[in-house]
Amino acid sequence: MSTRTSPDAVHEVADTLARAAQTSTPCPPVRDCLGEGDIAAAYAVQQVNIQRRLAQGHRVVGRKIGLTSPSVQRQLGIEQPDYGALLSDMAVLDGDVIPAGRLLQPKIEAEVALVLGGDLPHAQSTVADVLRAVDFALPALEIVDSRIADWDIGIVDTVADNASSGLFVLGASPMPLTGVDLRSMRMTLVKGGEKVSQGRGSDCLGGPLNAAVWLASTLAEAGDPLRAGDIVLTGALGPMADASPGDSFEARISDLGSVRVSFGPHAFATLAEGDHK
Repeated sequence: MSTRTSPDAVHEVADTLARAAQTSTPCPPVRDCLGEGDIAAAYAVQQVNIQRRLAQGHRVVGRKIGLTSPSVQRQLGIEQPDYGALLSDMAVLDGDVIPAGRLLQPKIEAEVALVLGGDLPHAQSTVADVLRAVDFALPALEIVDSRIADWDIGIVDTVADNASSGLFVLGASPMPLTGVDLRSMRMTLVKGGEKVSQGRGSDCLGGPLNAAVWLASTLAEAGDPLRAGDIVLTGALGPMADASPGDSFEARISDLGSVRVSFGPHAFATLAEGDHK
């Protein structure tokens, strides 16, 4: 059960999260500042900070889906995923190095990315609608990050914090969905040659297309539908892995190929300065 949150509280929480990002200093959980279980208010906070980013000259290039694992949903006491915005300054090229200090407390996960060639305007989207709208799929890495100290998050915290978004990396070999079974695809995430995560398409809400249908319907109902050109990160195919300075990762997804990223060799800002110890 949720209680209504005031507009002033929404802006105060947005300020707190924005300040944490700007100063590289994680903040305490924000859930107690919003109404108990007020997910709508958390999305309002998310939108305030997205609008601020747009005013700085960035643009929304797509959406990410989070909390697609049933076990994580049970842990947070919810029965559906969440979503956040992908902005243009969050994109990292395949094989690039993420500079030290850009992230606070990063983790990494492998996903299927869908790039749309058509709009998805219907509040009751179907798998057929999504299949018609998708131009191609790519392997992807999402580097999640939290402005909340020590990842002490509940559903309200992560939604307000743009679904714990950080950066994302897309592979470079687009694959049309014709003849591709996203549900049965297998994923392996390797760090420095050592396997750190594995899974398959069905581990993502039963399949990446299911996740995309949920997102398309949810955003259309909210009046902000997915459009041609949007990137959709459909959700993790396996457990997240911690990312530390100097780490290199490669995700391999059957039928889609691979995607790589590395982290700069120096300590992340929060760890170097002891901000939340």
